[in-house]
Amino acid sequence: METLVKPIFLLADSQLLFWQTPEGRFLDRVRDALSDVTVDGQLKAAYIGASNDDTPAYYEIFVAAMEGIDVHDCRMIPTIPSEEDFAYLDEADILLLAGGDIRRGWRAFKENGLIERIIALYATGTVLIGVSAGAVQLGLKGWRGDEPTSKEIFDTFRLVPFVIDVHDESSWRRLRQVLLKAGEATRGLGIPAGGGAIFHPDWTLEPIRHPLTEFSVEDGEVKQSLLYAQSGASPESEQAHEQASD
Repeated sequence: METLVKPIFLLADSQLLFWQTPEGRFLDRVRDALSDVTVDGQLKAAYIGASNDDTPAYYEIFVAAMEGIDVHDCRMIPTIPSEEDFAYLDEADILLLAGGDIRRGWRAFKENGLIERIIALYATGTVLIGVSAGAVQLGLKGWRGDEPTSKEIFDTFRLVPFVIDVHDESSWRRLRQVLLKAGEATRGLGIPAGGGAIFHPDWTLEPIRHPLTEFSVEDGEVKQSLLYAQSGASPESEQAHEQASD
């Protein structure tokens, strides 16, 4: 039975938004995922920057990335959306959750009714892209601070069945701490800087560009293993946008 649900794109930072492979732009895969719903080539792309306090410069990066895949109808959905913003969001084919502060963004989603709206969009075929904090929020848990206590850990969208952390590959200490507090049935996923993952509708996980680190908890100890990206995909250019990473 065919599903409306599309892949979820999880990016450690903004580098993959402009990553070129021998086959073309990485973001072409976002367009490919929407090939069944494209009408006259026109797609709507929404950006939610609540986690970074709606910083205009990050929205401009998003617009540039969308232009690279011929998507020109873009809109920033501010932390406090208007009725017009909600109407646009409800029609979005692509939705990017930006990086920044995990807790700040999640609080804004709760206060403004965006949580249920975003889940509904995913269920009806919108492609979700999470960058940095946005990637974390699409997983099982978020937190506040670098050494979160149990009281500082909270449930997030839970659309991807992992606790996700990004660009902390020196030790993944924060992710390990959260997993130990979350319980043995919980798995973790570490996405290194410049890397990403695609979570497919069949629940398979595809590493992008760099290996992912998968974590599990057994008998009170954190175990880890590597999930390798496909060979043969190497960057030609990250251009100047690499310095805009979260």
